[in-house]
Amino acid sequence: MFLDHAIITVRAGDGGSGHVSFRREKFVPKGGPNGGDGGDGGDIVVQAEEGLSTLYDFRGHPDWPAEPGEPGSASQCHGRNGNELVIRLPPGTMVIDDETGQLIHDLKPGERVVIAKGGRGGKGNEHFKTSINQAPRKFTAGTPGEVKRVRLELKLIAEIGFVGMPNAGKSTLLKSLTRANPKIANYPFTTLSPQLGIAEVDPSRRVVIADIPGLIEGASKGAGLGHDFLRHIERTKVICHLLDVVPDNQSDPASNYRTIRAELTAYSTVLAEKREIVVLNKLDLIPDEEDRQRAVTELCAELNLRPDRDVLAISGATGMGLPVLLEKFWAELHPRQEEMPGWKVTPAVATES
Repeated sequence: MFLDHAIITVRAGDGGSGHVSFRREKFVPKGGPNGGDGGDGGDIVVQAEEGLSTLYDFRGHPDWPAEPGEPGSASQCHGRNGNELVIRLPPGTMVIDDETGQLIHDLKPGERVVIAKGGRGGKGNEHFKTSINQAPRKFTAGTPGEVKRVRLELKLIAEIGFVGMPNAGKSTLLKSLTRANPKIANYPFTTLSPQLGIAEVDPSRRVVIADIPGLIEGASKGAGLGHDFLRHIERTKVICHLLDVVPDNQSDPASNYRTIRAELTAYSTVLAEKREIVVLNKLDLIPDEEDRQRAVTELCAELNLRPDRDVLAISGATGMGLPVLLEKFWAELHPRQEEMPGWKVTPAVATES
């Protein structure tokens, strides 16, 4: 799990002021007070929204005000109540008072909770008439709405998890797809802890991606970075298996694929059965297009995959094929109903645009 957080200020609406006015009617020489009450301010409401998975939208949007109540008016007219402000959050978001550290609410699926109350509307002068004060000019102002600085914390489970040998280009790909800034270097185990990023397919579709530290043979028995990061992969929904088209250690992509698959299977049959996207990375290192196609064809022949469906070829460094990859991530996470649950993402080889 990874922690996504944001700090915002919520301002419930102030109550509207009461009104001072007197009845003025023909043939009524002594009209009484008729100032109306002010409206109540709007509440701040948090609501769990299925389909949301990040707090990304709250970055750069720190203030969330509800509508104030309108003041009262003559003829005992009540001011309009302010509309509540509904803040839609992913289920599982913890709403915490940032000043005290107190948990306000841990938002469960389907819940809708008021976290800041709007102010009450003030009283108009009609409420203050008495037998000895028949023309009061007294009224009350509305009370202010609650203002809170709250911290939103969401324990994220990444939707897509990158796996592959060390130096397969996972960190570079994560940086290219998201705003994450992982350490990138040409030596094994550059990434020592899972790195999280949020990729935009388009403004309305986002994908949570985790770069899992490189695995090696024996990882299921604790070798290398061992069990800790296999557990992180187990929490993801889809595996993106990244293969280096020209590995530095003179190995070949097909052997590396089999090694990682063996470790996943040895660790957990559930993990081994997760849906997988096979991606051949670093195609920019092969400048000739025919050689690129040959590399994909040879990999598919080795692994008994179809070159026109089962492997997506990209370059995380240059951006080649990344829009297609993001669309495939989204399609795998949100399959159409006619697709079988075990269907594997199998796009054609991407070409550089």
